[in-house]
Amino acid sequence: MHSIDSHRPLILVVDDAPDSIEPIVNCLHKADFRTRIATRGERALQLAASTPVPDLILLDVTMPDMDGYEVCSRLMNDPATASIPVIFLSIRNEELDEQRGFDAGAVDYITKPISPPLVLTRIRNHLTLKAASDFLRDRNAYLEQEVGRRTRELALLQDATIVAMASLAETRDNETTHHIRRTQLYLRTLARHLQHHPRFAAELTEQNIDLMYKSAPLHDIGKVGVPDRILLKPGELTPAEFEIMKRHTTLGRDAISKAETLFGVSSSFLRFAKEIAYSHQEKWDGSGYPQGLAGERIPLAARLMAVADSYDGLISQRVYKKAHSHAEAVAILAAHRGTHFDPDIIDAFLEVQSDFQGIARRFADAPIDEAAEAERVRLILG
Repeated sequence: MHSIDSHRPLILVVDDAPDSIEPIVNCLHKADFRTRIATRGERALQLAASTPVPDLILLDVTMPDMDGYEVCSRLMNDPATASIPVIFLSIRNEELDEQRGFDAGAVDYITKPISPPLVLTRIRNHLTLKAASDFLRDRNAYLEQEVGRRTRELALLQDATIVAMASLAETRDNETTHHIRRTQLYLRTLARHLQHHPRFAAELTEQNIDLMYKSAPLHDIGKVGVPDRILLKPGELTPAEFEIMKRHTTLGRDAISKAETLFGVSSSFLRFAKEIAYSHQEKWDGSGYPQGLAGERIPLAARLMAVADSYDGLISQRVYKKAHSHAEAVAILAAHRGTHFDPDIIDAFLEVQSDFQGIARRFADAPIDEAAEAERVRLILG
């Protein structure tokens, strides 16, 4: 019985005159509505905010202590009761009185003495409107939650795609996981420092910086297509071998483009990954590869990556070279300001160089066992 009863609409009747309340309540009961009664404004506010919440409120205008207009205004200003439709009942029938009622937030205004068929029709109409409004509100809340859930799933899928592709590159490259982590952090440090620079502010939004940071591990993914005899060669490459090595930029761009095709989009979260992989070996003066781009024709993400990758390459020990000190690496990069690197990015690097040094120390590589590394390469190359 309680379950069935709870489905009947609940009407809160607010009136300080018993002779007015009785005919209204009798009318509502005959129409199978449930009712609650308040004879004062404060009590009406308490009942409106308590469980079960009324589906609609019939509110008298003229009451002691707090009139109906004040009660209605307070109901509308409380998020817990703002969605409850209020119908004013009043002996006043002047246009200004009605307007004041609507201004207070009421949905309707009925003059006394009431006509039961009129009151019931108005109540049913407003309950129908409220049900539609509640449905739309709940539907919108559900859709917002669903969009949020799918957005989070898509972000996870994007991250997983980048991590999987980067892991593939790691299996072939002779550089370390720490190199990938360090270059990510270097790039983000530079980007955030330049975020409000007039030249870069439009592109270096938080969203773009985050995508650049996530894309940085793919800068050398094209090396998966470089033969072992060149990729793992412990000594200096010959000019012919270097030409083959240079192809890693194009191979990387093409691999990422194929991934974009799988996602069915021409401009995706892989945009910066493609720019970084293809153009991070370009130089500010146009002497880089693969296209010989110069100046701002080089994508910004690639210019940032060039500084991050070059710094890390300088301070890192490899089988074929010794590591430079931080001070030496800073001096070398500064010397190539305006030739190899974007001048403003180098200026930013000089300002945050201590952050770079901190990142390098935090994610330092273990010392290389040159004999063991040489034997590993020998076995791979046969």
